[in-house]
This record gives sequence, C-alpha cells and structure tokens, in this order.
Amino acid sequence: MTCAACVNSVEGILKKLPGVKRAVVALATSLGEVEYDPSAISKDEIVQAIEDAGFDAALLQSSEQDKVLLSVTGLHTEGDVDVLHDILKKIEGLRQFGVNFGNSEIEIVFDPEVVGLRQIVDTIEMESNDRLKAHVQNPYLQAASNDAQEASKTLHLLLSSLLLSIPVFFIRMVCPHIPLISSFLVMHFGPFCIGDLLKWILVSMIQFVVGKRFYIAAYRALRHGSTNMDVLVVIGTTASYVYSVCALLYGAFTGFHPPIYFETSAMIITFVLFGKYLEVLAKGKTSDAIKKLVELAPATALLLLKDKEGKYSGEKEIDASLVQPGDTLKVLPGSKVPADGVVIWGTSHVNESMVTGESVPISKEVSSPVIGGTMNLHGVLHIQATKVGSGTVLSQIISLVETAQMSKAPIQKFADYVASIFVPIVITLSLLTFLAWFLCGWLGAYPNSWSAESSNCFVFSLMFSISVVVIACPCALGLATPTAVMVATGVGANHGVLVKGGDALERAQNVKYVIFDKTGTLTQGKATVTTAKIFSGMDLGDFLTLVASAEASSEHPLAKAILDYAFHFHFFGKLPSAKDSIKKRKEEILSQWLLEVTDFSALPGKGIQCWINGKKILVGNRALITENGVNIPDEAEHFLVDMELSAKTGILVAYDGGFIGLIGITDPLKREAAVVVQGLKKMGVHPVMVTGDNWRTAQAVAKEVGIDDVRAEIMPAGKADVIRSLQKDGSVVAMVGDGINDSPALAAADVGMAIGAGTDIAIEAADYVLLRNNLEDVITAIDLSRKTFSRIRWNYFFAMAYNVVTIPVAAGVLFPFTGLQMPPWLAGACMAFSSVSVVCSSLLLRRYRKPRLTTVLQITVE
Repeated sequence: MTCAACVNSVEGILKKLPGVKRAVVALATSLGEVEYDPSAISKDEIVQAIEDAGFDAALLQSSEQDKVLLSVTGLHTEGDVDVLHDILKKIEGLRQFGVNFGNSEIEIVFDPEVVGLRQIVDTIEMESNDRLKAHVQNPYLQAASNDAQEASKTLHLLLSSLLLSIPVFFIRMVCPHIPLISSFLVMHFGPFCIGDLLKWILVSMIQFVVGKRFYIAAYRALRHGSTNMDVLVVIGTTASYVYSVCALLYGAFTGFHPPIYFETSAMIITFVLFGKYLEVLAKGKTSDAIKKLVELAPATALLLLKDKEGKYSGEKEIDASLVQPGDTLKVLPGSKVPADGVVIWGTSHVNESMVTGESVPISKEVSSPVIGGTMNLHGVLHIQATKVGSGTVLSQIISLVETAQMSKAPIQKFADYVASIFVPIVITLSLLTFLAWFLCGWLGAYPNSWSAESSNCFVFSLMFSISVVVIACPCALGLATPTAVMVATGVGANHGVLVKGGDALERAQNVKYVIFDKTGTLTQGKATVTTAKIFSGMDLGDFLTLVASAEASSEHPLAKAILDYAFHFHFFGKLPSAKDSIKKRKEEILSQWLLEVTDFSALPGKGIQCWINGKKILVGNRALITENGVNIPDEAEHFLVDMELSAKTGILVAYDGGFIGLIGITDPLKREAAVVVQGLKKMGVHPVMVTGDNWRTAQAVAKEVGIDDVRAEIMPAGKADVIRSLQKDGSVVAMVGDGINDSPALAAADVGMAIGAGTDIAIEAADYVLLRNNLEDVITAIDLSRKTFSRIRWNYFFAMAYNVVTIPVAAGVLFPFTGLQMPPWLAGACMAFSSVSVVCSSLLLRRYRKPRLTTVLQITVE
C-alpha cells in the first residue's frame, strides 16, 4: 500500500466480503485487522480477496486459541514428512493438522482440554528421536521478516533499474563527447541508429521488467474503481516511453528525427524506487517500539520438573511460548522473568523499568508478583506462572500499542478525502497543462524559440504534462498522520504512558480541565488513623473492636485503615514476620477477635451500617449520623472541625442510637502533587479536585496542592455529572483516577487517564493508561499529544505545500518569466523524496523527552 487511497480500497473490499463484520487497515504498519464469521468465510478467502485487489497479503495471527503454526527443523525429505504424519496421527486431542513441506511448517488445531501445546512439541521431538524439532512461530518476528523481505525486494528492483539506467544516461549525456564511442553509436543498424536501439532495449527492460510491479498495481486499482500513486507513475512513464518509441519509428521511416526521451521514463522509475526503498526503511523504524517490546520477552525458560511425589527432580530449558499456567520456573540472576507469576521461593530485586517505567528496582520475596519480560538482578527466584501468552502484562501492552497504531485519528479523515479525489484531479490538471501549452503554441501565442529545443510544440507540451503527473504525490499526505501516531504511541509506551488510539491522542492536545480524584490520585492512597477519641464511657479497646467489626466487611480504603489500626492496637508485636504467614495468622486472629455482624450494608458516599449484639451501629460521615437522628455533641463537633481544617477526614461512630466517638484519618499527599498542579496551570490547563470527602477536608487538601476549583461531598456517580457540566461549553475535560471506582467518570470524560495501573492495564474506561503511580505522567501525556499533533500539522504543511508549489512549477507557470522548466526525471526525484521527508519528519518524535518540571515551571536551579 502506498497511500490513503490504497487503504480505503483495501478496507472497502474487505467490508464488502460476506461474513466480515469489521475491517481496519493501517498504512504505516501495513497491517489489517478483520473480525469475521468463520462459518461464512475462511481466512484464505480473505487473503485471496486482498490479493485480487492488487496487494500482497499474508495471515500473521488469529485469535483462535487452539490453532497454532509450528515451524519444524529437520524436514528434509518426503520420508521425514511421512514420519511427522505418523507421529501427529497418534497424538490424542489433535483435531486436524496440515504439513507445508516447502516452508517446513505445520498448522495444528488441538483441544486444549485434552492436550497441551508443550506436550505436542515434546512428542514430536521424542517420537522422532530428536531428528525433528518444533517451535512456536512468533507473529511479530514473522512480520519483521516480511518487512525485511519487502525492503530487500525493493532494493533488488532499485539496483536493477540503476544498473540499466546508468548506460542510458551515459549514451545520452557522456558518449557524444567521446569521438570513438560517438562514431560507433551513430552507425546504423537497419533504419535505426545503434545508440537509439541500445537505449530502446535497455529502457524497455526497465519499463516492463523492473516497472512491472507498477503496471500490475495500477491495473488492479483501476479494476476496483480506485486510483493511487502507481496509476500516476504508469501514466507518466508510459506517455514518455510510447512517445519516444513513436518518435524513433517516425524518424526511422521518414528521415526526420524528432528528439527522443527514453531516459526520462528510466530515471522516473529509478527515482521512484529509490524513494520507495528509503520509505520502507524509514517506516520500519517507526515500528521500533513494538519490536523493542517484543524483544523484552525471553526466548527460553527454565522449567523445574517434579517427580511423582511432587519433589523437584531436575530442570529443563523450554521455549518460553510453551510455558503453561501453574508451571514452576527458575529465574537466574541477570536473566528475564519468562511469564507473569508469583514468587514461591527466594528473594531478589527486579528491574521493572522496561514494562512500567518505574526506574527503582523492586524488592521481591515469597508471594510477591512478578511481570514477564522484567530483569531479575541479584538472587535466584522460583516463580509459579499465573498468566502466559496473550494474558501477560507485556502481551497486553503490545496489544494496546498495536491497537493504537491501527486506529485512525479524526484529523486523518482530511487525508483520506484528499486521497480519494487526488489522482483524478492531477490527471485532469496534466491534460489541461498539455492542452494549454499545445493550443498556445499552435495559435502562435508564444515564440517558436521556446519549443525549438523540443522540435515542436507537441513534444514541448507533452514534457510539461508528464512532469505534472509524475511530481504529484498522494503518499506524503497519507503518511502524515499514521507515521506520527505510530512513533508517538511507541514513545509513550517507553515512558509508561499507554495511549489507546489516535483519537485519544488527538483529544488530549486540547484539554482545558483536568479533574483529579482526591483519594489515591492526589494522595498516596495509604490512609492511616491518627486519632481515636471517645465521647462516651466506653473503653478505647472495646470502641476499636466494635468499629473494626463493623468495617471488616467493607472494601473501602478507609475501612482497611481502621481495621489495621485496631488490629495493631490489640495485637502489636504478636505476629510472625514472614509475609504469607502474616495473612493466615491475621485472618485467624480476626475471626477469633471480631464481633459477629448482621445485616451489613455499605452506603456509597456516606459510610456503613450494620447490627452488632442486636444493636444498630453507624460508621461514616456527618450526613449519615444526622440523617439517622443522632445528635453530635458540641465538643465532638469542635474537635471534628479542627481535624477537618488540618486536612484530616473524620469518621463518626453511633451505636444503639447514641454518638460514641470519632476517628481521625489522614492520607498523605503525593510529593509531586503540588508541582504537577502548578505545571498544569503553566500549560494553560485548569485543575479541578472532585471528592466524596467533606468540604473542610477537601478545601484544606486543595489549598495544600494549589487547586482553586474544588467539588466536595460528591457521590461516585456524581463525578460524571461534574464532568458533563464542564463539557457544556465545548471544553475538553480529562479525568485522572485510579480506575477502581472512577470508571463512570473516566468513561464520561473526553480523555480518561487511569493512573498507577501497574499490571492492571486492561482498564476499559480509560483512554490513557499511566503505568506508574506518578502524577508527572499526566503532564507527559498532554505534552506528548501536543508535540505529536504539532508534528502532524507540519507533516500536512510539507505535504500540501509540496503539491501546491511543485505542480504549478512542473506545469510551467514560471517558464514564460524565468525560462525554468522541470524535466520529468527531476519531477520523479522530487516525488520520491516528498514521502520520505514526511516519514523522516515523524521519526523526529523518537527524540521526544519527558518535560522536566523545572522547565514547565520555568524554575532556574542555581
């Protein structure tokens, strides 16, 4: 595919196929994603339909879990194929298989309930006495090899064209000045000069052997009612070639020799192929981010083998793609973790920066989670695999980046529209150019000396017309957006900022309001109890037991803080130190110590209520207590106000209809919160804080971070209403939340950012997933979006300006005033470099650096 018109053509063909529900095609990656009904159409028929339209297509991967492509080493003879057939027939649970001897591949369909992939690979190896070895094919490596094949094919064509063009150029420009060669070239062979005959033979090979790909692609495009760059190249070069052949024959039979322009079509094809080759290389660099992510996954894993009694009996190196959930794997120091899992033995530090962007190595011990693709630094670890294949964090990140690169930014609609009308307009302009110059020459509107060099006004007009066709370039416009979006999503992934698509990237540049949830977003989400005060005659220990019993069934972070505080009050220093046994011991003690609770109910935005010892207990905010007709004593009210003014949250407790006490909880702010808020203001973005907390606490926190616009006492569902109210005047609103209870708000916002997602990156509602729990990434997300769209605008400017400036020059608008005429071969060179310049412009985004807060705030550090 060369331009947006090709993409539209392929998408149009796919969407018309029976059984195809959805089809998306990306120009920059040359990938397509098709959702289809396998009962109505097969994968081979989809590939065939694309090939009938004039494009090369191959299946990379399918979402069918039980269908796998294995490459087999050791398949040398038909006898080897028979051996493989016999082995596969004996394997239980193998539904069907097909052996491709030419490619040394087997496609298998198996029942994962009956047989595992590792078992199939091991059986092939064992039954063939290690003669045959099977490996799971990685679709990304297959795609990379396809790219490399395309680059080498284009290079081969370019070199062939160049080798044939150089003699043509010499015969035309150099040889006439060398007497001996010149006298040989003007000798006659029949009615033709030897020089002209040699040029004709060489250029015919370039035009129809090297240039065959342009003719095939142009024919198929026209057959499907679309036009593309190949059509323009074919029209320009064929016009030049056909004219030259006619002029040669005319001269041979009449004796009057008009000038011939064989070298024009040869040089156009050579330059276009040179541009294509550079473009293929540059486009390969735009997908470097995915290649780097794919390379993070190790190729092999050390599997710990168990005997019948469950004891470890040895270890075996296996293909990492054959790891199954539940496998115990050994991770050596300095090697990569092969799959997502949990540490079951050993301690170490793991560098997770390549996946989460968190630069500090993270300590791992028994029951710590580990992420596949991260680097184990010091100790040996035994891990139990929990997620493998497409379920791993790394696979999900790759999938997200791929999806983002497949999606189209709304700004691309402009390029798609221009591409659809571009080629017909250029051909029309070319015809008008020819007619204008020819008629003016025929009517004597310009002096004969202008066209004397070309022998007559027909040839003179034809050269201008060919230049117009060849110089016009629809490719640059089509590549302007997808290449930039592709580089930006890759750069974002390297910084721990995952963008879910070009549309999200486009919206984020215009963000006017950023709404922060308070708990867990602006604050650390590590709530701790600072005070517990009783306003009745109850003992403090009994009071904490009562409140902890009520809160034990709640999922709220504040409930956890109260439970921990009460737990430590009663049992501090009585716990064993190992982490996994703490949990078991804690659960045991809780079950023995807590009181029995009945009729528990959580009231969102207010607190909880339940019954203990047949009496009702309320734990929550002021609203909950007053609604139930419980009177808060003045002393408690004053104490509560003081707490709220110092940014603490007050939890009030009523038991059996009377107020008994309150608990003060604080959640420390993230250290970067105030600086990020200040930075957003400098970027022209208004920060807003939304919280379910009371007004005094909310305002105290907002004052500390520097936010002026506060919305407090908002229920979780009400956050979405706040967003809608800000969107009324057309403002773009971003919501930053932790994705736990913020899903409605993240979905309602124009740009939803889930922060601190860590390994949980499949957050549906978010447009951006910020892997690290750091607010600075909010600034990075907005800044990356602005830089990307600034680059896209420059790309469009280059592409449009190129066509707007060069087409009139090629048409000869400047010729009457300056004598400046653009020969068609030079027009071909300009066209080749225009699309390369746009891709290289997008590649500049690879140099993107996260904004430093000192720069954003314009702070000078002495």
